Amino acid sequence: MIKKTDKKQMKNKLLKSPAYKIAYHDDDFMDEEFCRPVRLQLELLKPEKLFQKEKIDSTIVVFGGTRIIEKKDAESNIEKLKKKIVKKPNDKVLKKKLRIAKSILAKSKYYDEAKEFARLVSAECQINEGHEYVIVTGGGPGIMEAANRGAYEIGAKSIGLNITLPFEQEPNPYITPELCLNFHYFAIRKMHFLMRAKALLAFPGGYGTLDELFEALTLIQTLKVPPLPIVLFGEEFWRKIVNFEALVDEGTIAEEDLDLFVYADNAKDAWQYIKYFNQTNATKTF
Repeated sequence: MIKKTDKKQMKNKLLKSPAYKIAYHDDDFMDEEFCRPVRLQLELLKPEKLFQKEKIDSTIVVFGGTRIIEKKDAESNIEKLKKKIVKKPNDKVLKKKLRIAKSILAKSKYYDEAKEFARLVSAECQINEGHEYVIVTGGGPGIMEAANRGAYEIGAKSIGLNITLPFEQEPNPYITPELCLNFHYFAIRKMHFLMRAKALLAFPGGYGTLDELFEALTLIQTLKVPPLPIVLFGEEFWRKIVNFEALVDEGTIAEEDLDLFVYADNAKDAWQYIKYFNQTNATKTF
């Protein structure tokens, strides 16, 4: 016969067993490879629910480099490097860092333009509690911070779609708290960038910016998404980094594929083009 104390211990053991946990409260179970389809679905559903709650009707995606910072910060970095070089005048590594820092300073104008673009769009579209053309970024620093900041400084909403990375990444402080999300899966994050998008701006950036840009171009080229105005901000940079005309000459893209995007060098022109494009294509459906 089992003693009463033994029964209590047996019961406690059952209650503490991982098998007894409700499935969706069991973190270890949810993290298993077996549950990947469920996790993918949840990352699709949670943002969708939040966007509906906040009445986000449409968005403009702003991509760009994390290393493009405000002018004053870029100038400060240069001064610090100069002081180090005075102590080590023959240090090639420091000299290379200084050249790069000067290049970043030259691109700090894009921080201001991204902020101004977001301000223009948000001021015009988020009136009377409307939420059209809400700025959405990857949620990080640099150009993303500038775009979220432009909306924040006039009291408008903006979205930040962050992603977990091997190195630490924190959301910039200018994102609307209710619209600051974090993703594990790049694929689902990419979907949410484009599901409500009415335009895409690509500022100078690195691998991440190039990745998002070419994916968007491919989706439009293959008619997987409706026509979407794509603006490459900073013509000099983009023509230097990507030779699109060479792709035409090599026969790997068609001549008309060059019409999938335009260049712009100031916020006002970019915004005017986006409005013109969407008015012109308003009746087109896919």
